Amino acid sequence: MFPTKYLLAVALSLSASFLSAAERPNIILIVADDLGYGELGCYGQQIIETPNIDQIAKQGIRFTQFYSGAPVCAPARCMLMTGMHSGHAVTRNNGPPKYLKHLGKKFGWEFPGQNPLPADAVTIPRLLKAAGYATAAAGKWGLGHFGTTGEPNKQGFDLFYGYNDQRHAHNHYPRFLYRNRVKEIQPGNDRTLYGKTFSQDQFTKVALQFIQDHKDGPFFLYLPFVIPHLGIQVPEESLAKYKGKIPEANYKHRGYIQHPFPRAGYAAMVTHLDNAVGQIMQRVKDLGLDDNTIVLFTSDNGPTYDRLGGTDSEFFHSAGPFRGRKGSVYEGGIRVPLVARWPGKIAAGVTTDLQSAFWDFLPTLCDVADIPSPGKIDGISFAPTLFGKQEQKKHEFLYWEFPAYGGQQAIRVGDWKAVRQNISQGNMKIELYNLANDIAEQHDLAEQYPERVAKFDQLMSDAHITNPRFPLFASEKKSLAGNK
Repeated sequence: MFPTKYLLAVALSLSASFLSAAERPNIILIVADDLGYGELGCYGQQIIETPNIDQIAKQGIRFTQFYSGAPVCAPARCMLMTGMHSGHAVTRNNGPPKYLKHLGKKFGWEFPGQNPLPADAVTIPRLLKAAGYATAAAGKWGLGHFGTTGEPNKQGFDLFYGYNDQRHAHNHYPRFLYRNRVKEIQPGNDRTLYGKTFSQDQFTKVALQFIQDHKDGPFFLYLPFVIPHLGIQVPEESLAKYKGKIPEANYKHRGYIQHPFPRAGYAAMVTHLDNAVGQIMQRVKDLGLDDNTIVLFTSDNGPTYDRLGGTDSEFFHSAGPFRGRKGSVYEGGIRVPLVARWPGKIAAGVTTDLQSAFWDFLPTLCDVADIPSPGKIDGISFAPTLFGKQEQKKHEFLYWEFPAYGGQQAIRVGDWKAVRQNISQGNMKIELYNLANDIAEQHDLAEQYPERVAKFDQLMSDAHITNPRFPLFASEKKSLAGNK
């Protein structure tokens, strides 16, 4: 298939550059889980306080038209790691394949893991590690269990700490976390509502130690925090900031563990995440690494749809002005915040409307590290925009496909966006929106612009390559069924 047929050895041979390893900057990439576009103060949030992330935006750059690679977890992370959009990516939906479920029973895995990245995948940590970087990930992986080709240590990380399988991450007080392949028991936890060892604090602790240990650099620290993903769980000291100060509302609970103060708990989770970001930034400053460290913060997809596990995206205006939530290719499901800071390199207080997405991280971080980016990827580096240069190359289009939630496609070209829903039911009708005039995607203009619809239909077709694990169209599913 297109994404990984070229040899990993070829990509790793590109590590030669003009900088020595010691001269390369440190890179910290922080990814929240299900944090909506509108849930940060720097993006208009009025209830939840996020001063540390807001400070990154104030001291650096804020993107207003940045997108995830997919509206759910695993495929978004795959696209971030590999530089491929969802029409070419190896992982396009959540869920483990059947063979992993069988392996899970054989090896006693409580959580069998998600679809693994292939052995020849070209990933950000592999490229940076080959260029002399120490590499670590602390948080949620979701791209292959230990013992498969996708385990984080086989994909370029010297250290992994956290949840391997995203379903394991549905409780923030887990019985165990992984340090590489070894389970570490978390004291005082039994996967109920409360516990003694909050997993997110463990990630922060590991991250701070990694920065300390590798202060002489260069290092790449990937922090895929799990909050504010459900369930709603947070230490009492963080909850106290909002409990009794945010009005609660009765609701019919669906899924996850029920929290007695769901709105306050959710707000506290986001602020707790912000506090962790503040600790990371302070450690960088205390070690004198500010001028040689770029910090980027984003989210893996849009906010959870209302009232799942107690969330209230409507109350918090979590998706900002956008239609849709997690699981949707409307703007609310895929448009996410991105802020970045690097004193002396990124100008302070800058806002950009550059249209870019998760698959752009790989070439961008290659540029930051001064190593050549591999060919045959979909990503385009947005480093010129970060550094205030004029020669920024732009995408002809941004493309998404998602085989779940009815089967969906979307494509954006300039201000125009086409959406196709319920593909699995045979629907091929395209909706057409002009985001410049209709940011909430309320007015379908398809009948007024048939030529534009036809063009977008062709672009969608050209962007899609069949992935046998994730068939999108009924014809693909029928063909694959016939070949079994």
